[in-house]
Amino acid sequence: MQVVVITGLAQGIGREVAKLLAASGNVVAGFDIDAGAVGSLKSELDEMRAESLLEVLDIRDRPGILRFRDQVLGKFGHVDAVLSNVGIGFFGPFEEIDLEGALRCMEINVIGTAAIFQAFVPAMRERRSGKLVAVSSLVGEIPFPFESIYSASKFAVEGLALSMRYEVEPFGIRVSLVQPAQVSTDFAAKIHVLPPEGSPYRERVRRFIQRDKELIRTAPTPRQAAAVIAGIIESERPAVCNQIDFKSRFFLKLNRFLPRALRDRILLGQMDIRV
Repeated sequence: MQVVVITGLAQGIGREVAKLLAASGNVVAGFDIDAGAVGSLKSELDEMRAESLLEVLDIRDRPGILRFRDQVLGKFGHVDAVLSNVGIGFFGPFEEIDLEGALRCMEINVIGTAAIFQAFVPAMRERRSGKLVAVSSLVGEIPFPFESIYSASKFAVEGLALSMRYEVEPFGIRVSLVQPAQVSTDFAAKIHVLPPEGSPYRERVRRFIQRDKELIRTAPTPRQAAAVIAGIIESERPAVCNQIDFKSRFFLKLNRFLPRALRDRILLGQMDIRV
């Protein structure tokens, strides 16, 4: 039995991870900004007779995160694993994006991950045991067109995790990344908006969105993705970098070994945006 903290646990992959871990007898603590979804998840966990502590909280509320940490440690005594799952997408041609919106994306995706990890590292260090797991993305290694800010946020999450790993591993704290490509959710659909008429990017963005929709139809389900993530959390020695499916593993390996010109050609062809 482990005590696991999950951010963004009320919907999508986070919700499925919470239910899988609870079904295995683990204690689930976490928060989400969606009060209704938090309430319904709490009801499901109660029906499973799972021990939990769920709160409604914005990942940008750093004093709130510290209060939540104190609640968790006060109730359960320790935390075995923290899953930083909360995140938002951001889409659009770089020339046309709203930088205030981009700042919000970076605040949630990057500083949100930093805040939840930093909150629990001291207790893990003193106990000399713990796991920090960050949900990144394929675009944390392979930058995608029209996702410059989102890619930047996931590159930053990976840099954060891989850098801090050297600092905390001597204290028995393991750090892992999860790097999914597409998952069959409405995550992308919420942000995919065509540029206005007259935009020089409109036609390529239209083709990109259409291709992305096709890929999502055959992508792993949130439940399948959650099973992989739950396995990482429950593993005694999880790998540093973890993928959800074969496609992610395949493209990441190609990205690491192929010449850049060939990688670019494959990406542009895969997403149907060659000029």
